[in-house]
Parts: sequence; structure tokens; C-alpha cells
Amino acid sequence: MTDRPEHIIRVLSTLGDISAASWDRLANPHWVLHEGGRLESLHEVAEDPTAPRQEAPAAPEALGASDESNYKTCESNSEVGISDRTALESEHQEAESDPEETAFNPFISHAFLRTLEDAGCVSARTGWMPQHLVLEDGAGTPLAACPCYVKSHSQGEYVFDYGWADAFERAGGRYYPKLQVSVPFTPATGRRLLVGPDLDLETGRAVLAAGLHELCSQLGTSSAHITFLTEAEARFLERGNFLLRTDRQFHWTNGGYANFDDFLASLSSRKRKVVKRERREALQEGKITIEWLTGNAITEDHWDAFYAFYMDTGSRKWGRPYLNRTFFSLLGERLGERVLLIMAKREGRYIAGALNMIGSDTLYGRYWGCTEDHPFLHFEVCYHQAIDYAIRHGLSRVEAGAQGAHKLARGYLPHTTWSAHWIAHSGLRHAVEDFLEDERQAVAEEQELLNEHAPYRHE
Repeated sequence: MTDRPEHIIRVLSTLGDISAASWDRLANPHWVLHEGGRLESLHEVAEDPTAPRQEAPAAPEALGASDESNYKTCESNSEVGISDRTALESEHQEAESDPEETAFNPFISHAFLRTLEDAGCVSARTGWMPQHLVLEDGAGTPLAACPCYVKSHSQGEYVFDYGWADAFERAGGRYYPKLQVSVPFTPATGRRLLVGPDLDLETGRAVLAAGLHELCSQLGTSSAHITFLTEAEARFLERGNFLLRTDRQFHWTNGGYANFDDFLASLSSRKRKVVKRERREALQEGKITIEWLTGNAITEDHWDAFYAFYMDTGSRKWGRPYLNRTFFSLLGERLGERVLLIMAKREGRYIAGALNMIGSDTLYGRYWGCTEDHPFLHFEVCYHQAIDYAIRHGLSRVEAGAQGAHKLARGYLPHTTWSAHWIAHSGLRHAVEDFLEDERQAVAEEQELLNEHAPYRHE
């Protein structure tokens, strides 16, 4: 009988190879997600500050450079041994004060990611081949993980690298396949290096980053891209030879408003009048009504109606929508209480709708569509109604998805998003590094300019 290594990294070809409870303890360690999407907080459970934390060996300072790596061959569902190294200092105290580390994020849950796989939206056939990294101790207990995919294209990512791929391939390189750490089709910020409560945070991040380097080497991928990760994760990876990229989205922040009128009072007089007029005209003086649907209130008829909206928008924007009808039924079944459908009805028939996901403190706007065009109805269903729901349910913010400077006038302010990129080819890496330096400066300048045009009253 041979001894098992103290720690291993397992590469999973499906989330079906790890239990939901084990994955979610890494993804959302302060929460318990029950069947159907019911959420239970563990924040009130006091942890013993004297309890020892298990430490896995840290990766090399270069976070897995091939000549320093102590990993064996990575294969699908294979084990990779890790040799002992001194653990890095813990960052858990800092993480405990960071809402992005402690809040519940539905997109990194086992239920959401597994639903993408089970519906067939994520697979080798669609160009999203799962290769999830899971760090385990010698007893097989998961300690850290990251949702990882081998990509044969750059679709459905919302961080655009088509120019990098084109330049590299015109120069004789091979950009695809590449490694993508993300939530497919979802431009929502959240943790990507999922370190559980039984492991030192910085050590776990280092080992996962080293595992990504090694997986790239073993699979022959050109690069690794971690998109819409937290700023803390991005700053950590920057020390490990990853290049940082920034972009911006528009998020609304709850200022402790009692109701929507209270929020309106915080806007400048001119902007307040514009929003009131938009809401009045969008609903045609009561001819169009709005419904909020969650949990068991969402039926298959509702999904049928919404899917028609989604297909209309997807066909116009992307050519071929990423999600199929099965996905939405499974989403409602597995995460229904984390779903908010905002549906618009006219003359007894649904004509438009928006799908949102509900976190512990954030409402995430995702998809919108309609079968009838009405002035300002998009703004009402996607932005004003989302703010109204967040205020009534005590949520801290609304993330309205990618792009859209028109959101600024509706109270959504610019917010920096982050991605981290490791590129194997030195020539391509240097070219991308120069590009990203200029791009980050442009994003910062644009953000400053946008903030100067915020719609709020200047006290």
C-alpha cells in the first residue's frame, strides 16, 4: 500500500464529480444553500478564533512557473501531488471585512454552474469544456477550487480578447485553446479562487494559481484568463505574473432609502423629473402592469414567455443565444428563490421581462427581452423596477450587467471590474502588457469623467 500525498489537486470534467455541499462550502462559505434556492446565513455562528487552520503548502513565488513546479501530470479527474512548502501569511481577517468575500453569490454556486452543464449550454461541444480545479487534503476533503473551462473561442465572456487572438494567429501563433476561469455567460463580479474556511486564504490562492499554470502546460493552452474576479484576487494574482485588466460597469448603491420616492429625492431636480416621466410613459398610465415573480410563483408558462423575450434579444445581439430552454426550467427548479422575474403585461399578455438573480446583498440584472416595443419600457423593467425591489428588500446594490452608459442617468454609477491574464508566449505577453497599461489609464479617465456627470444632488 502506498501513502497518499498530503494534498492533491483534482481536475474535474464535470461538477457532478463533487457534491453540492462540498463545492458551496468553498464558493459561499458563510451560507447554506438549500434545495430550491432557500438561503441560510451562517454569519451569526461564532467561530473559535483559537482554532488552528489547516495550511496547504504555498506555491513558488512565481506561482507555478514550469521550472519550479512540483506538480505531476494533470489529466481529467487525475490527482496531482503537492510537496510541502512554507505557508504564506493569512489574509482571512482582511477578507472577513470584504463584502465580496462574505456575501452570497448565486453564480458561483454548485447549483448554477451545474445547471449550465446539465442543460448542455456548457460542454466541449459548445466550446466550454469543464476542467474544474479542486484542491483536496489527503482524506479527500475539498479545501479550495475554481470553476475552469478549456475554451475554443472567446464568446460569452464579456472581456474581449479577439484582437489578441487575431494578432497572435496572424503572427503564426495558436491562441486557442485557452483556459478560462469564470462563470460562463455571466459578467458579474465574484470570487473565482474559491478558498474554503479550512485553509489559509493566501496559500489557497497561491496553490490554485500554480495549478492553473500547470494545467495550461499540460493541456497546451496559450493562456489563462480569470474574469470578473474580485479586486483582492486580482491584486494577489498581479504578484504572480498575471496581467491585470480593468473595465467598468454601472451599479446602483442603496443609500438607506425608505422607498423609491426617497431615492428620487437624492437626484438632481432635472434628473428626478426625467425618471418620473420615463416611469409614467413606460407604463402608459397604467395600461402596462408589472409583476415580480420568485420561487414557486414562477411557472413553466412564465419561462416560456421569458424565453421568447430572451431569444429575441439574443438573436439580435449575439446571433445565437447561449442558453437553451432547458436551462431556465432547471434554474427555476434548483434556484427558484434566488430568481426574480420582472414581467410586463399588457391586455392580459406578457410583452417584456427581465431575469435577475438575488444574492444576499445584491440584485444581479442578467437578461432582458420583449415582443412589443414601448418607449422607456426597457428602462422601467430593467433599472427602475430593480431599484424598487432592492429598496423594498433591503439589498445593498443592483448590478445592471455589462456596458450601458445610459444607466448613469437612472442612478447607476460607474464601477471598476477586474480580470487577470497569464500568457505563455513572451512576445504576446509583452504586447498585451503594453496594451493593458494604456487601456487601464483610459478606463480610469473615463470613469472619472462619468462620475462628474452623476445624476445625484451635489450637497
